[in-house]
Amino acid sequence: MRMMLKALVLVPCVVGTTMFAMETAEAVEKAKGRAESQKSKGVQVAQKGNVAPVAKKGTATPIASNATLSKGGRVKSDQAKGIPVAEKGKAKPVTANGKAVPLATKDSAVARSAQPKPTALARKGRSIPAPARSSLTHAAQQRNLTKDLASHVDIWQEPGKLAVQSGSALVIGGEGGELFYEKNANVVVPIASITKVMTAMVVLDSLPNLQATITISDEDVDYLRGSRSRLGVGAEITRETALLLALMSSENRAANALGRHYPGGLQAFVAAMNRKALSLGMKDTRFEDPTGLNSNNVSTAHDLARMVAAAHRYPLIREFSTTPGARVEVKGRDLDFHNTNQLVSSPTWAIGLSKTGYIREAGKCLVMQAQVADKPVVIVLLDSAGKQTRIGDANRIKRWMESASATGRLLARG
Repeated sequence: MRMMLKALVLVPCVVGTTMFAMETAEAVEKAKGRAESQKSKGVQVAQKGNVAPVAKKGTATPIASNATLSKGGRVKSDQAKGIPVAEKGKAKPVTANGKAVPLATKDSAVARSAQPKPTALARKGRSIPAPARSSLTHAAQQRNLTKDLASHVDIWQEPGKLAVQSGSALVIGGEGGELFYEKNANVVVPIASITKVMTAMVVLDSLPNLQATITISDEDVDYLRGSRSRLGVGAEITRETALLLALMSSENRAANALGRHYPGGLQAFVAAMNRKALSLGMKDTRFEDPTGLNSNNVSTAHDLARMVAAAHRYPLIREFSTTPGARVEVKGRDLDFHNTNQLVSSPTWAIGLSKTGYIREAGKCLVMQAQVADKPVVIVLLDSAGKQTRIGDANRIKRWMESASATGRLLARG
């Protein structure tokens, strides 16, 4: 009986002790689980921040040479070999939006805020400053900029400067002879069809019957250069029409026919041209034909300025040389002829006399009397290369004079 009572007393004690031991073991296991869980979470936090391990003091943090970026932006590598990225023994801090990202240490599961000294890259969230340019670099860039601008801006805009492309040029006052610009203005050169201005003066000086008919003959055909003409051999036109076509459209056959129908013929006409030149003080000028097809017709820009100023006194030369176009009946057909100087039709120009010229030896030539910057001027442009160079030069001269006049600087020479 006693034995049974003892057994009843001992059983609860054993069971209690066992239960206590089991609860203790379970508690220990739970504690271990929590610790491991915390450790695991710490590793995940470090990975989410894409944090690189801190290098030992004085060493660089290596990045594997075969590293590639995963989808999450983390570095993946199968090898331990790396390329140092530090400068002067210090690891570069990684920045995000201008703020330093805290780096994880080897001994901590959770990344700690290391707070390294901020550099110029991350200080106060400012953007990366541009590297300072040396004075030499700055000067080179300025020179390049100046070159680039000069290629888009005409040089005439520069005070006191005028860029003229023609080989010889002269801009002179139409009345007092005030010199505004000159370039090789005393060089003797072929003048091509500028000759026809002198031809017109000599014709008008002879006081001919302008309504009289003259005939185009084979003698008027250009066999020297083969220039074309719509005035066929046998065509009959008035002397006035021939004068118009010679000045407006630079018609060679019309100009030669005018010389042939001069009293004494073509030879007498050429002699009269040279006498007229000497009377005008054109000492460096020589004529051998009335058309300018002959390259021995030579002059200088200064001499031609004298000729233009004298020709401007002839009302018919002013009118015919600046006529934009005309319809003329030739052998029963109406033909349209146009001025060889496109500027006479420009509303921005006030041209009182105009004549163009071209042969290979002379280049493109242009002489004009015009009103520019409220001043009557004579413009002479000789030996221009390119189809539009002489027109471009004339426009540059006009803009330069207008600009200089507006600022009171219209005194520059050459």
